Amino acid sequence: MRPPITFVLIFMALVGLSFTTGSIDPYYFSIIIFIGINMTMATSLNLINGFTGQFSLGHAGFMGTGAYIAAISSTYMTTHGWSMDGASGAVVLGVSLLIGGLFAALAGLAVGIPSLRLKGDYLAIVTLGFNEIIRVLIQNVDFEIDGVDYVSGARGFNVPHMTTFLWVFGIVLFTVYFVQMLINSTYGRGFLAVRDDEVAAEAMGVNTTKFKVRAFVYGAFFAGIGGGLFAHFQYTITPDDFTFLKSIEIVVMVILGGMGSTVGVLLAAVILTILPEALREFSEYRMIIYSLLLIILMITRPQGLLGTQTMKQLFAKRRSAG
Repeated sequence: MRPPITFVLIFMALVGLSFTTGSIDPYYFSIIIFIGINMTMATSLNLINGFTGQFSLGHAGFMGTGAYIAAISSTYMTTHGWSMDGASGAVVLGVSLLIGGLFAALAGLAVGIPSLRLKGDYLAIVTLGFNEIIRVLIQNVDFEIDGVDYVSGARGFNVPHMTTFLWVFGIVLFTVYFVQMLINSTYGRGFLAVRDDEVAAEAMGVNTTKFKVRAFVYGAFFAGIGGGLFAHFQYTITPDDFTFLKSIEIVVMVILGGMGSTVGVLLAAVILTILPEALREFSEYRMIIYSLLLIILMITRPQGLLGTQTMKQLFAKRRSAG
């Protein structure tokens, strides 16, 4: 299927913008990068929680899996003759992100098969437990290959700095495109059927367990890639970067944006990444103000910023208004 012209034009704009990022203050540039990573994380979780109607609290576990596997891959490649510059660096990062995403997808499959006959609170507890298992495993792993430290447990893992603006927002664009094409396809209606009425979907012959497992696999894959981007932007990653609080942060983005609303989730990722930084000058009261603003938003907009409005519906409204 050919990419819609909108996505092609956005990608071309991203390529143009990537040439101007060198003039941006490093602090603001880091915020922009974290916005893009959070967009990928929130969009991938929206496939699970928003479009398929599950409730996962383990997304940071998938992110951490992808981050560490991608970091191990790139470190191994760069210590065995691969350069971090130019085309060679692009190959190293691309291969590392893919490997990290695949391992995260395997983790999604591992947690999905035994647990996705569960629903609601029970599923949330299982995924939360998975998140903590991954974090504790990483924290207690310490090994080296050919004299080079890998993982290093709680001390942290030094990672090659390779993430760029174009990589981050190119991945955002691809993630949004994949989720939109999947959900709007004939096959993708199965995910929506599971969300709307699982019993009726089963009665119509839809294998709901299969769709829930696949939602976890797809969502975990993109979360792993987001984790790989995060790892290669930070100079050091530690297990504390992927606690259950990170999972809660991503869940809040999905809920605030509107369950099943791609545009709303992207907007919420932008707001919730900028807001803590904007309140940094009120350091003593920053988290209190942040929490109060979230409470006010959820009271005034319980359906989220854009409700369940999808990107397709938003563009349709704009065309009809024009």
